[in-house]
Amino acid sequence: MPSSPAPVSLATASVLRLDADVLVVPVLESDGKAALDGAMTDVDRALGGHLHRAAAAEGFKGRADQLFQFHTQGRLPAARVVLVGLGPKERCTPEHLRQAAGRAVRAVLRTKGVQVVLQLPATADDAGALRAAAEGALLGAYRFDRYRTNGAEERGTLGSLRMALPPGVRRTEALEEALRLGVQVAQATNHARDLVNEPAAHLTPERLAEEARQVAHAAGLRVRVDGPEELARLKMGMFLAVGQGSANAPRLIELGYVPKGKAATARPLVLVGKAITFDSGGLSLKPADGMVEMKTDMAGAAALLGVMEVVAALKPPFPVVALLGAAENMPSGTAYRPGDVLTSRLGKTVEVTNTDAEGRLVLGDVLAYAAERSPAAMVDVATLTGACIVALGQHVVGLWSTDDALAEEVVLASRRAGEAMWRMPLVELQKENLRSEVADMKNAGERQGAAIAAALFLREFVGSVPWVHLDIAGPSVSGKERGYFVKGATGVTVRTLVELIRARARAAAPSEARTRAS
Repeated sequence: MPSSPAPVSLATASVLRLDADVLVVPVLESDGKAALDGAMTDVDRALGGHLHRAAAAEGFKGRADQLFQFHTQGRLPAARVVLVGLGPKERCTPEHLRQAAGRAVRAVLRTKGVQVVLQLPATADDAGALRAAAEGALLGAYRFDRYRTNGAEERGTLGSLRMALPPGVRRTEALEEALRLGVQVAQATNHARDLVNEPAAHLTPERLAEEARQVAHAAGLRVRVDGPEELARLKMGMFLAVGQGSANAPRLIELGYVPKGKAATARPLVLVGKAITFDSGGLSLKPADGMVEMKTDMAGAAALLGVMEVVAALKPPFPVVALLGAAENMPSGTAYRPGDVLTSRLGKTVEVTNTDAEGRLVLGDVLAYAAERSPAAMVDVATLTGACIVALGQHVVGLWSTDDALAEEVVLASRRAGEAMWRMPLVELQKENLRSEVADMKNAGERQGAAIAAALFLREFVGSVPWVHLDIAGPSVSGKERGYFVKGATGVTVRTLVELIRARARAAAPSEARTRAS
């Protein structure tokens, strides 16, 4: 289970009177130099003008990649001031503030038990800026070092975080709610990061199922876990085949939120997550270097666990179900083989041409199972193809869909969340890549257009249900520190799917409730 986040609160008093180890002040860039707003001017005046002069001397101009630290020498309650750049005002978005807050917190966590005050910029949208800054700070404070036996002194722990409102802005319930949501989303994202970073020997399919049980118990969600016998009864031949080479048996994990009253009968939103807790490639064995990060092949499922934690707090007026297909893809005497023909839950037969194209086999059976519930929509999240990384790089999620309206909903949600997504085509001609001489289809073909072919494979199992497929193979892990990212898991899509559910909840609510929720 996730650890408790640092205490986070709102502050309306001037930052000149707030005790802290560090005061973080985001600064816009204007005409090639740092812009002085009211809070920055007050801080600079209290420091005798030395802050602005020192920052200018060091070349700090408020660019989005800049950060400047200044010791206050007892002139402020805060021991240090950190200026962090936001870039030009006309290009500054909540994501810029989120990244800046994360960058600043990462920089200051060099001492133990850091108490941080973060001044919100006066020019930002109050609720959106508050939520983004809180998320960024808590995401930036994340670390995964539970297995380190030395070096613990290298980084401190965020002791508390106070969000200082701009001068003249009053504390309101809307601001309190924005802060609560930001903390909930950051904590859920950090939990997802923990799960992805966990070594595969410690996070087997059964251990992931236990995590889901703990999340459900804490959040008041329904939970069900099916093992191999149940999967056989469900006729999930593809799912079972992927897991049969491992000593750790596969699990189908279901988490469900059901609202009270008449809303319980509404058609659900179903989320499907790939949870390959380790992917060796099976008998189509990956090279050694390609296996190092394959504990992360369950990042889609981890994100959905995080989403469900937030859903329990949001309480949307419709059911939300998460289905996680958990298995290890291992080589052994019992492993499935290239050339095998598998029978899916739908009865479609699939020739295995590459046992390393296993995620789509698991997802195919789970998507077919989900579609039988006649959901309002389905979204699957998966580290599915290296080809998507080739197409879109490490920072952009690939999106495929059978429904234009749903695709637009998800894209808009991703923009509000600050997570980059790009819709990719479902080109019918690419189905030739899946043509088999011995079965209805094969699971992999040529390298060209492989990400499209994988999406077309999944489409065979969704029927007429509106469906979006998110390939997170690139953005699921960060190779370096950047903004609120540290090396390792990112928790990508938690924020986007929370925004999708919030938007759908507003649309489903009565008009007066929509006004309050916005």
